[in-house]
Amino acid sequence: MQRLNKGKTPRRPGPKKASNIEKDPVGVYCRIRPLGAENEECCVEMISSSTIQLHAPDGLKANRNGEYKETQYSFKKVFGINTTQMELFGDVSKPLIEDLIHCKNGLLFTYGVTGSGKTFTMTGSPGEGGLLPRCLDMLFNTIGPFQAKRFVFKPDEKNGMEIQGQVDALLERQKRDSQPSVPKTPSSRQRPDPEFADMISSEEACKSDNVDEDCCYSVFVSYIEIYNNYIYDLLEDAPFDPIRSKPPQSKILREDQNHNMYVAGCTEVEVKSTEEAFEIFWKGQKKRRIANTELNRESSRSHSVFTVKLAQAPLDADGDHILQDKNQVSVSQLCLVDLAGSERTSRTRAEGNRLREAGNINQSLMTLRTCMEVLRENQMCGTNKMVPYRDSKVTHLFKNYFDGEGKVRMIVCVNPKADDYEETMLVMRFAEMTQEVEVARPIDRPIYGLAAGRRHRARAFKDELSQRLEERGRPSSADDPALMNQLVESLPALPHFELLDPADDQSLPRLIEILERRLRVRQMMSEQFDKTATTLRSMVQQFDGQLNAKETFLQDQRCKLSEKEKIIISQKTELERLEKKSKTLEYKVDILQKTTDMYEQDKRSLRNELETREQRLQREQAERRRMEQRMQGMVTDTKHKWEKECERRVNAKQLEMQNKLWVKDEKLKQLKAIVSESSSGAGGGAAAAAGGGGGGFPPERPDKPERPSRERDHNMGRSASPSPLHGNVFKTRGGGQAVQFTDTETLKQEWPLASSRKRRSGSGEGASQMEDIENRAPVASTSSGFGYQKRRKPY
Repeated sequence: MQRLNKGKTPRRPGPKKASNIEKDPVGVYCRIRPLGAENEECCVEMISSSTIQLHAPDGLKANRNGEYKETQYSFKKVFGINTTQMELFGDVSKPLIEDLIHCKNGLLFTYGVTGSGKTFTMTGSPGEGGLLPRCLDMLFNTIGPFQAKRFVFKPDEKNGMEIQGQVDALLERQKRDSQPSVPKTPSSRQRPDPEFADMISSEEACKSDNVDEDCCYSVFVSYIEIYNNYIYDLLEDAPFDPIRSKPPQSKILREDQNHNMYVAGCTEVEVKSTEEAFEIFWKGQKKRRIANTELNRESSRSHSVFTVKLAQAPLDADGDHILQDKNQVSVSQLCLVDLAGSERTSRTRAEGNRLREAGNINQSLMTLRTCMEVLRENQMCGTNKMVPYRDSKVTHLFKNYFDGEGKVRMIVCVNPKADDYEETMLVMRFAEMTQEVEVARPIDRPIYGLAAGRRHRARAFKDELSQRLEERGRPSSADDPALMNQLVESLPALPHFELLDPADDQSLPRLIEILERRLRVRQMMSEQFDKTATTLRSMVQQFDGQLNAKETFLQDQRCKLSEKEKIIISQKTELERLEKKSKTLEYKVDILQKTTDMYEQDKRSLRNELETREQRLQREQAERRRMEQRMQGMVTDTKHKWEKECERRVNAKQLEMQNKLWVKDEKLKQLKAIVSESSSGAGGGAAAAAGGGGGGFPPERPDKPERPSRERDHNMGRSASPSPLHGNVFKTRGGGQAVQFTDTETLKQEWPLASSRKRRSGSGEGASQMEDIENRAPVASTSSGFGYQKRRKPY
């Protein structure tokens, strides 16, 4: 029986992404804030236009190995303490505004430790406008002449835009004008608010020339803050209740049909000028939550997001009105984010609400770092880990920028004071890691297929018509009622008459003749108008041909210019690389110089120590020579003393031995006398008495002693030759050797057996030999008549 295979749930296919999508890394810039005091210790040094170096403060200068903690970090560009707001805007924000006009999204946020200058970089101060007012100013300077009337574009509450008809837009404008509470667009004659007056001077105003004139534009702004991981609308007008005030309601995040995140129910205000937009921003800025801490007098306690949304739609074929097609509307947005600064509770000494705010700020920034790390790992290692966007409202709101397409730029603000060294190092590590995250490059999307230059042709036609009418002495405006009156008056006048009878044959033919004449004049004017229009159209076409030729020529020149700019950019890059290499080599030279100076100092100290030790050695050697001389004198004196003492003892011993020898001689003489007397008196008996018990002397030794036999030696248990002694050899301090014996021998005297019992009568020789044996030291020898038995001492 065949076993059926159990079915499995198929895996859901992941979203297919095109492999040929070009990506760009996140652009990270660094801005260094000036120190508060000149005598304050600085821990950040700008090495080149793209590299900074962190120096550890004096308290943290050496690590476990005793080396200096000096680290370098590279960015896309580094802005020093003398960088102006205009220079920062030209390098960082200006390309984002150009992309916004060309239907591309952008995200710009500031990041850093609290008190590092993030809010100043984003907002600025009077006379030194930050990035936000300059972005608004450049946007309105570029699209100002091409803006649509108010309420032509209207948000659809789903992160999209719809187009209203002229009648609906007019009704909306009339309704707005009838409400005095709604702020109007401030004119140039009105005095602006002094809190944001003179943000940008007229000399610093800039605009983009690359704008599509065949479109109509409209700008919408919104301003929110993320406080304790809740989203609040700063532009929402809550009803004022003097009895019971209600706290602001938090907003929620939703996803639109294009999978882009947006804040549901957020207020979007249409603005028509830089002043109006910045006034709206300042209105929300006053509601933003700030507090006084130990590190910053006005510390931001929330993340603020100011969104600039640009809606654009093409004109119709005549170039007079906007196409009433929602699918042709393109919406792009630029988010300007001022992140709250990371801070440590040990330094701010926050308590209560401030402590809770700091915890939520640090948690959201930690989530941002985690998302960047996971994105970097997925892109570099090819993994597919889930990015925790939903852990924080900040990351969840900007999810589509990192997963979709757009341009993301980050400005890292750095305070170079030594107290922020450790936190600044963490910020540098995160910023350097963020540069490796890549975002899909936005592409140009053509919105419509109409011919270009429609607005220009319509304007040229109106100008030509006005000029022709002025040449004829008529008003230049075709819509002027006076012009219509002149046209009516140029026709043949109608006669003044009354019809009283239907059968009047005179008045009716006359009226018909006048009307026919007016018809012929009208037809002639219509033909002339058509002829003029045809001529004008041919002239416009000719102008279009010339304009296209000039545009082609300009395009060629632009291509050549772009090639030259690429060459210049490559040369600048090479120059920056060489400058960076030169700075690095100079830094290495400085390190080597410091090392050389340190070695020279060590060499001098060692030389001084060597000289001191040599002097000490010389003194010790002189003292030793003096000691040797003194000891030699003492040895010489002792030697003479002991030589005299030995000589004295030898003389005494010789004298003593002579005395003993004299005593022995006397005894021998007496013995000889006794022996001679006994031999003469009783030879045998006396000899026997003398041999058996006389005097206790040993018997006479035979002239030729018997040689001991091998058998007797074997019975005695010893060898004829002396046995070797055992011992250990040690080296002495003077260079010699000493022997310590571990075995001893005991010598025993044995009398040999006499071969004959005969004795000589003269025993004087035996007595003398006996006397010699008593006075002689025992010696182990096998050649003598006496035998000595050797015994070993047991171990």
